[in-house]
Amino acid sequence: MKKELIFSKEEYQLRIRKTKEMMDKAGMEMLLVMDPGNMNYLTGYDGWSFYVHQGVILSLDQEKPFWFGREQDRNGARITSWLTDDQLHGYPDEYVQSRYTHTMIWLADLLGKMGLDKKTLGMEMDGYWFNARMYLTLLEKLPQATPMDGTNLVNWVKSIKSPAEIAYMRQAAQICENVMDTAVKQINVGVWEKDVAAMVAAGQIAGTDEFGGSSTALFPIMPSGQRTSTAHLTFHPDRKYQKNDVVLLELAGARHRYHAPLARTVYLGDPPDDLKKTADSVITGLRETLSFIKPGVTAEEVEEKWRLAISHTGLVKPSRVGYSYGLNYVPDWGEHTVSLRPGDKTILKPGMTLHFMPGIWLEKYGFECSEPILITENGCEKFIEFPQELICKK
Repeated sequence: MKKELIFSKEEYQLRIRKTKEMMDKAGMEMLLVMDPGNMNYLTGYDGWSFYVHQGVILSLDQEKPFWFGREQDRNGARITSWLTDDQLHGYPDEYVQSRYTHTMIWLADLLGKMGLDKKTLGMEMDGYWFNARMYLTLLEKLPQATPMDGTNLVNWVKSIKSPAEIAYMRQAAQICENVMDTAVKQINVGVWEKDVAAMVAAGQIAGTDEFGGSSTALFPIMPSGQRTSTAHLTFHPDRKYQKNDVVLLELAGARHRYHAPLARTVYLGDPPDDLKKTADSVITGLRETLSFIKPGVTAEEVEEKWRLAISHTGLVKPSRVGYSYGLNYVPDWGEHTVSLRPGDKTILKPGMTLHFMPGIWLEKYGFECSEPILITENGCEKFIEFPQELICKK
């Protein structure tokens, strides 16, 4: 069966070695990875099968990792991962969403047969894809194993991107720029919100004339009117855009699950003075902060720079001002590692990718203008060139 790898086998193997290095430093002999983004990162596996139990196991004393999942997904792992057949283990359908048994019973039995049932076992305990029943079942069926919290261990390895990863993120940025341009052009008074959302979603998949896109980890966030006073609402399915609407656009392009997100704000009419003042303050703070970002500064120093830049404006942003992002599946393109906020001592390094997101949500409306950036050797680079302004359509 022909492999469809998007990176070289050597790159995947280097990721395995880096992960094992972090496991060893943490005193962890074995790691259970169930986050689909982390599974993809380590093996290439790219199936929409994470609604059932699946994972990757790494053990320090075994050269090769192995994948486990539903038997009917095993060919998907053959096609999309660099792993060989002896590294792929499929469980029968009797374990799928069963009231009578559980996949972790099957996994514990497999680990026992492989002599891996007495290890110090790391698990992604605070991840979306690992739950209490999994944990309790593994404790019961692996009584000689020692549990450890392996949450975000792989995520931190992912935080430094390789040149090949950055190349895909640049392609994602091209898709995002096209999608944002489509949204801005199509939003007008009297146009159905659902129609613009449909064009945005279609554009994300269509990509460019040279390459296609992936579905993004977040559905397009594009609220209007009073819905812009809060974060994370999307379009209204039964509403048309109206005169004097604020429309927030938090969109992304994705290429092989690698993302490039971007936020902008549209106003349908002549914007009120308070919105213009908010926009000018946020954009000025954004530009000042981007000029400050470089290797060696910490995440909290970036947030402090932003806070100082807007301190004279009366604006307050209690939430973080950005985060690390990249390869992921639903429900989030963030990596759950670096957060630009007070208390985060992470030192920025070349190869990190951050979404600098100074979104402001007030009582009646919001304003967003963000940038996806790459930390370079000397500063930071924007992935996308799109006007930093309140986009007014009269």
